[in-house]
Amino acid sequence: MPATASIEDVQRLLRDANYVADRSLATTLFLSLQMGRPLFLEGEAGVGKTEIAKVLAAGLDRRLIRLQCYEGLDVSSAVYEWNYARQMIEIRLAEAAGAVDREHLASDVFSADFLIERPLLAALRGDDSGAPVLLIDELDRTDEPFEAYLLELLSDFQISIPEIGTVKAVEPPVVVITSNRTREIHDALKRRCLYHWVDYPDAGRELAIIEARLPGMDIDLSRHVVAFVQRLREQDLYKLPGVAETLDWAQSLLQLDQVALDSRAIDDTLGALLKYQDDIARIRGSEAARILEEVKTELSAQVG
Repeated sequence: MPATASIEDVQRLLRDANYVADRSLATTLFLSLQMGRPLFLEGEAGVGKTEIAKVLAAGLDRRLIRLQCYEGLDVSSAVYEWNYARQMIEIRLAEAAGAVDREHLASDVFSADFLIERPLLAALRGDDSGAPVLLIDELDRTDEPFEAYLLELLSDFQISIPEIGTVKAVEPPVVVITSNRTREIHDALKRRCLYHWVDYPDAGRELAIIEARLPGMDIDLSRHVVAFVQRLREQDLYKLPGVAETLDWAQSLLQLDQVALDSRAIDDTLGALLKYQDDIARIRGSEAARILEEVKTELSAQVG
């Protein structure tokens, strides 16, 4: 397993996976790993929060267990449920054999053999590679009762199952929680975590991200793409483009064999960058041409 004994080690781990992070994020990751504390990441959609968990799992050579949150998520989907079909078969077999000791049978069918592990419970079980990386993705999509359920897990890395008792991790998992901040997460949960806001990157870091992920892209085209996206984030749009959209757009231009950014290419590929029709209609055409002209003037002045 790669060393994570310093902030520089963590930066190297991220860089080896082509994840370009600033020192502030690397420091928070380092502290989370050293202190064994869950990491809570907030930020707009598409800025790379989920990718951090994937990079950690790959870099640490750990299994990644992902719980994708949604409205109405409950314990049976997130933590565990009983295998009712197997339980009923066991009961029928016991009845057919004439051995129906109800107290013994109840303890038998509510044992670990009949337990179906969902992501949160599975994350407490280590394997040969060590404790897994647990990604609780988009927690803001769930409701407050589910947040409350997580408090025991995040505090003590254990889960209480009424029928069999408490299951505690021998080695705590590496926990990464993400939120797009569509609603506020309760302070009780945040207190159990180290917090970091993942912001849109500045132009220099976004250019470095494109160079890392799309090494074959022409540097001048990359600069124009980044400058155009940076200008778009200054507009009053319903959904500003994230890093994920920047990479999608850059890759679309590569697929079309674009060697330079022009108004027609922008209009043809805006669907890779903007995901709402009102935003596309506002930018397409004369507005895109105006922004592109400003970008070209700005970059020419930098070269000059």
